[in-house]
Amino acid sequence: MLDWTSCPAVERDPRRVSGAWVFRGTRVPVRALFENLEGGARVADFLAWFPGVTKEQVEAVLEHAARSAAGSAAPAHRRGRSSNFFLAFFNS
Repeated sequence: MLDWTSCPAVERDPRRVSGAWVFRGTRVPVRALFENLEGGARVADFLAWFPGVTKEQVEAVLEHAARSAAGSAAPAHRRGRSSNFFLAFFNS
């Protein structure tokens, strides 16, 4: 699980959305972004489906996830691939 506390694009309130991490100022869970991208959606699709979320917020979340994954305990030969994976969604 990623530590979202240092990502300014998200927030968590135990009284909202069951305490899930959401995009700041919305009720849209961060996990919805990843679930949609894994399901084949593009960032543009996600932004159209969730108009309260900004492109800057999505970029910040994907960059945070990529940095966190790159700094994890993954074997050295696999580090850096996650960054390319996440950022590839902006080129589609």
